[in-house]
Amino acid sequence: MKITVLGMGSWGSALAQVLADNQHDVSIWSRDSKQAEEWNNQHTNSQYLPGVFMPQEVFATSDLNLAVEKSELVLIVIPTKGIRSVMQRLNAVFDQLSSNPVIVHATKGIEPETHLRVSEMIEEELTGLIYRDIVVLSGPSHAEEVIRREITTITAASKDLETAKLVQEVFMNSYFRVYTNQDVLGVELGGALKNIIALGAGILDGLGFGDNVKAALITRGLAEIMRLGVELGADPMTFSGLSGMGDLIVTCNSVHSRNYRAGKLFAQKYDKEYIEQEIGMVVEGILTCKAAYQIAKSHNIEMPITESLYHLIYQDAQLDEGIQALMTRQGKSEPSTIDHLLNLNANTEE
Repeated sequence: MKITVLGMGSWGSALAQVLADNQHDVSIWSRDSKQAEEWNNQHTNSQYLPGVFMPQEVFATSDLNLAVEKSELVLIVIPTKGIRSVMQRLNAVFDQLSSNPVIVHATKGIEPETHLRVSEMIEEELTGLIYRDIVVLSGPSHAEEVIRREITTITAASKDLETAKLVQEVFMNSYFRVYTNQDVLGVELGGALKNIIALGAGILDGLGFGDNVKAALITRGLAEIMRLGVELGADPMTFSGLSGMGDLIVTCNSVHSRNYRAGKLFAQKYDKEYIEQEIGMVVEGILTCKAAYQIAKSHNIEMPITESLYHLIYQDAQLDEGIQALMTRQGKSEPSTIDHLLNLNANTEE
């Protein structure tokens, strides 16, 4: 299959290698012509994956027309804040694509203010392109491990199960296993919201807290994610899967996670501007925290961890005050059945 990857960051590069290993005809696009030249000439991507050789059979370019020419599948792996501008450019060159291409995105975020998920942003912008479907690729996956061909499992989600199965077949190999799911809403929310909890995990580790409190954060963080997801119409069982609990565990416990690393820098009392500059890549959890806080308030959903992080990031609250506020909240009961989880609301949980 002729496939185009839009985005030459660490995750886009790793997924391009997966596709090349599967014998597809792969092109990868970057805004930066120098980055594309480095890929083609040195077969490296020193900015995002230093010390790793990129697959020689993947052609890199900064020319979007050339990148998407006759492409049957377009994989979008760019930060949430760049989705609209790149989709507008894709609209302008739609005649270069094959008829009815599949659109896949592997971006984990929610747009502040509009509160749209990435698939909704793509759908809103791709008005001039007739495509088969938008599929979400999400799950517990670090580019730094995938590029070394370490075993990884993720989810391909689409309302159309046949398209999800097509994407599963395109990506799956001996080290990269793909499961299908039809709960697009739940998969996208799980992938986006876990970044908020990862910020909290980094803060706790940065402050020197132990395993007990991190276990509590992850567990109660999942409850928040599920509470918001169920309110918005997601299947609660999705959050116990790869794009929920799986992604949450890996992101809250790994130095590969930029959100976890950002949390550790917040613990050192740096502001978000310095942190994003220091990380060198977009920290999706920072913007998603704002969006989730706004959604929770509009739906009257209690999300105390998200709220505490929002106050820290956007209102300069003190870390010790946030932790104290969480620990001194009124005592609650922990739900014991999935039936109770289905009825979560502001009055019954956390």
